[in-house]
Amino acid sequence: MSAPHLLASGSGDEFEAPGLEIFDWGPLWDGAPSWLTKPVLIVALAVVALTWFSWSAFRSPKLVPRGVQNVGEVAYLFVRDQVARPMIGKDGDKWMPFLFTTFFFVLFMNLAGVVPVLQLPATSHIAFPIVLALVVYVMMLFLSIKHQGLVGYFKNMMFPPGLPKPLYVILAPIELLSNIILRPFTHAVRLFANMFAGHLLIAFFATVAWWFLAEKLTVLGAGIGVVGFLMTVVMTAFEIFVQSLQAFIFTLLAASYIGGALHPDH
Repeated sequence: MSAPHLLASGSGDEFEAPGLEIFDWGPLWDGAPSWLTKPVLIVALAVVALTWFSWSAFRSPKLVPRGVQNVGEVAYLFVRDQVARPMIGKDGDKWMPFLFTTFFFVLFMNLAGVVPVLQLPATSHIAFPIVLALVVYVMMLFLSIKHQGLVGYFKNMMFPPGLPKPLYVILAPIELLSNIILRPFTHAVRLFANMFAGHLLIAFFATVAWWFLAEKLTVLGAGIGVVGFLMTVVMTAFEIFVQSLQAFIFTLLAASYIGGALHPDH
């Protein structure tokens, strides 16, 4: 498949910037099930990559770590010391299997956007962040009610102690709206919007480079094509940083919600 088709650029006489069509993928081949699309394939590959990484790193740990185990231990310590313990506290280590898996699952799906051939972050499709956010949301509600009781949960959430009583008239509905309705939405959209926008920007600059350097090469257009190429490289490097950061933020917020459910006084 040629680069213009991969990037969904125009094939006429005028430059056509990539649009939403670059996120619209049908079945992988003719006759394949309608659900078997490129984003689904990337999610499956992320599961395989995460399983291989975890199995290789921790199946038979050595006293002196080497190879994948060394990387796995560094990764584990990063999630534990930067996410689990700061957000959950003394119970943080118990939640490491979930948080470690969440961080690297999201990270692998994000990084697919800069992997040749794949070239699509699965999380740029809103369905996947929504599912992950709903898992965290249901877990938060379950833990909150289990540890605080139904009445206690809503009381702690809507009426935090130490504030003037008239203030609760304004604060209580805001807290209810924020925690019960908006929380899963904002948790999902933050990840989705960053991956969506980043992929679209890379596709735009790559299309500019292809169009002015290959499709319609002219003396004047060559400069624009070079700029497009350089911006593609810069944006790809920046996108790797954003992809890693968003995986960290998503996991950090998940840990924060779990910590709030277990320890409402904090």
